[in-house]
Amino acid sequence: MTTLFEDDLEELSSAEDFLEYFKVDYDAKTVQVNRLHILQRFHDYLSQAQESMPNTDEAKREVYFRLLTRAYNDFVESDALTEKVFKVFHMHEPQETFVPLNDVFK
Repeated sequence: MTTLFEDDLEELSSAEDFLEYFKVDYDAKTVQVNRLHILQRFHDYLSQAQESMPNTDEAKREVYFRLLTRAYNDFVESDALTEKVFKVFHMHEPQETFVPLNDVFK
């Protein structure tokens, strides 16, 4: 059985929808440039918080508000290239590969 809070979340689709629903003050320009990054970072923060997520909708709403605000502020204070939310931003970083000595002499 879903709760009203969960039903509300199902209706949200854009970064702006989430920010408005949780009443997070935001700059439209910042969101326009970083909307997918903000949503992904919010998702990542929620995933990390799942084990300690409260049971009541009111308490969950507060946690969601804090995590969404944090995700949004990550991109106010920084940028997508610096934050590297998506795998594509890690593709040109130096990669370390271990090759066992036995494989070198085969």
